Amino acid sequence: MLTVALPKGALLKDCIRLFQAAGLDFSAFLDSSNRQLQITDPTGVAQALLVRTHDVPVYVEYGQAQLGIAGYDVLQEKKPNVAQVRNLGFGFCRMSVAVKASSPYRSAMELPPHSRVASKFVHCARDYFDRLDLPVEIIPLYGSVELGPITGMSEAIVDLVSTGRTLKDNGLVELEVLYESTARLIAHPRSYRLNTDGLRDWIGRLDGAIAPH
Repeated sequence: MLTVALPKGALLKDCIRLFQAAGLDFSAFLDSSNRQLQITDPTGVAQALLVRTHDVPVYVEYGQAQLGIAGYDVLQEKKPNVAQVRNLGFGFCRMSVAVKASSPYRSAMELPPHSRVASKFVHCARDYFDRLDLPVEIIPLYGSVELGPITGMSEAIVDLVSTGRTLKDNGLVELEVLYESTARLIAHPRSYRLNTDGLRDWIGRLDGAIAPH
């Protein structure tokens, strides 16, 4: 039986719509009274796991799911051993460096050496500043990263930005965009290579569902 790992949160509705268009119904996850984390499609041919966004590639890498949907940002941060099969085109956001609007810095290169940068995307932030050859201290934060500059704990943040409203409401401005992110269809490499559980047929159905958009 095909197993799919779906992410909790903002991407879930679009993920479920995509699989519905391909013939699999996991909409029970949208029922607020449902507490199940694993459900089976009514046709009985596939099941889905509902997991934290950052855990999707883990379930796929270790083979508990043959397919999954994860943001490019998660894949860049975790560098999992999975096959990135398709760019699904939804869940658009960008990874950016931001500072307080009152900051004198207007580019990342203007940050003083050994500045403090807060981020939940520690590896992405580290890689970016390493490429700039600018030594900084990365402070891991997993809540409201915007509070780093607000409280003076950090000079800058590296975080996901969608509309930019959260930054604006908290008096922050973007300096640079590291990369843009969208939802990606990922697959377990061995299952993809061997076409386990008709995996490529399902990917073909998902392609057909994506095409009209």
